[in-house]
Amino acid sequence: MVQKIRRFVTGHNAAGKAIVLINDHAPNATEIKGWPGLGVTEVWVTDEMPVNNHGGTDRSLRPMRHDPTESGTIFRVVEIPPESAGTKIDPDAAFSHLGSHNKPKAEDSAKHPTMHKTNSIDYLVIISGSMHMLMEEGEVELHAGDCIVQRGTNHAWVNRSGKPCLLAAVLIDAKPAP
Repeated sequence: MVQKIRRFVTGHNAAGKAIVLINDHAPNATEIKGWPGLGVTEVWVTDEMPVNNHGGTDRSLRPMRHDPTESGTIFRVVEIPPESAGTKIDPDAAFSHLGSHNKPKAEDSAKHPTMHKTNSIDYLVIISGSMHMLMEEGEVELHAGDCIVQRGTNHAWVNRSGKPCLLAAVLIDAKPAP
């Protein structure tokens, strides 16, 4: 079950005064097919730069998408489940469910089935738990409070801790890395 994420979205009333427009549990929360226990909650999404801060529409309510649109952003919370020797991840199903255009390549899947890159710059913070960030060369163990700047590099998230790892991520459209 995907963890409920409470969010507050601010805006302005008819008089132009700052208010809280949305105070709820983010409704666009999905367990991803093909990766048992992987949960993604979209907190907010934009499709333009500069961002239009007018209106009161809930911009998170759209089909799940792994990558931001051109000039877009995504703010999400991801729950990475623990992996064990028996964990079966179907990367085709998972990345298709996410609507990703950056599916793992066969040569990258040898290191981990979800090794992939994105056309974005991603700012991530580990909220709770721990996991490993696998790179083409090396890996780093990450713990609560650690911050990552993921610059369109090939990577995979692997949780060897035995407990879920919760992270917050902001993805911003970027020029593809080499």
